Amino acid sequence: MPKPKVAVLRVAPDTILSDIDRLVDLAGVSDVLARDKTTILKDNISWHFPFPAANTTPWQLEGTIRALARRGFTDQVCVQNKTVVTNAFKGEDLNHYVPIFKRYDIPVLYNFKDQDMTWVRYEPKARMRALKRIFPDGIHIPDYFFGKNIVHLPTTKCHIYTTTTGAMKNAFGGLLNTRRHYTHSWIHETLVDLLAIQKEIHSGLFAIMDGTTAGNGPGPRTMYPVVKNVMLASADQVAIDAVAARMMGFEPMTLDYIRLAHEDGLGIGDPRGIDIVGDVDAARENWKFQVGKNLVRVVGGDLIWFGPLKQFQNLFFHTPLVHGFVAASEVYHDLCRWPLVDRRVFERWCESTTWGQMFLRYAQMGPQGTSIAPETIPTIPVSPAARIH
Repeated sequence: MPKPKVAVLRVAPDTILSDIDRLVDLAGVSDVLARDKTTILKDNISWHFPFPAANTTPWQLEGTIRALARRGFTDQVCVQNKTVVTNAFKGEDLNHYVPIFKRYDIPVLYNFKDQDMTWVRYEPKARMRALKRIFPDGIHIPDYFFGKNIVHLPTTKCHIYTTTTGAMKNAFGGLLNTRRHYTHSWIHETLVDLLAIQKEIHSGLFAIMDGTTAGNGPGPRTMYPVVKNVMLASADQVAIDAVAARMMGFEPMTLDYIRLAHEDGLGIGDPRGIDIVGDVDAARENWKFQVGKNLVRVVGGDLIWFGPLKQFQNLFFHTPLVHGFVAASEVYHDLCRWPLVDRRVFERWCESTTWGQMFLRYAQMGPQGTSIAPETIPTIPVSPAARIH
């Protein structure tokens, strides 16, 4: 059995769109997605504010759209989700996705809008490690996802509960509804279950990960952005997360979600079994990231999710009391962290880094690519659902 490929490239702002085109080619995107199926673009909005490394970058989104279209995957649709602490509409606006969607005529659907999709009960064929226990009334996922390709667009960053987060974690928002916070105590097993479901329902899986600016510290929001000038791509969701984790300085097989997915045969998490293509020396870097803890964990997150208060989760999170936790998170992140600390970090990044200046160009000028020549794009009918929405 051939080793899975993970493409790693050093990239630069002036060549980023062509860099992404080369990246997906190296990772073999044409061999894993079905051209006669709709391709879902699943971006990653960890925070609606444009904090570096927290969210899919505009060049990552535009470069992916163009690279897929050039290879015949023209029926593309972006699907957004919301969480109890992020606003999808604010996020796609402040991160400058909207002009890109308009330029390339990409429909945007929302998994929390009844007119866009319906949540249906699904009985997985694979053994579930956690989801059946967490949701005893049944696992529900969006009907729109069935029979379509999906391309995940995560960033390279740390996470306070999973150590690192990437392609596997990116399915969390799309496939689980706003009650996904029920799963945090079993987050590693949940991510493995979601990957098993994805392999059953999608016609093709692919991931393009942005590491132009990576996130060190207690992510996915309160981080320390570090410019790294790399991007990764792969059809193997476990392998790309493993390679990214090792670059960040963590041993992949010590991370439960990677190890469990590897053991379940859902992908390769052991770096020895992964074929790295592109800039191999970049993949060998060790950034020596450390997660640490943020205020959420210090004031009680660990006690509730993993400690002695775990037995009271139903009281805290399955009743109206959950609104108190949501309000506290909003106050901390949006009303304190952003105006007092993180906005200044964002502004310094814009002023002092080439990627920050690239972000400002997207803000001022919109999409950076020229029109894709029609003759390079085979005509494929747009699905009825994409036309309607």
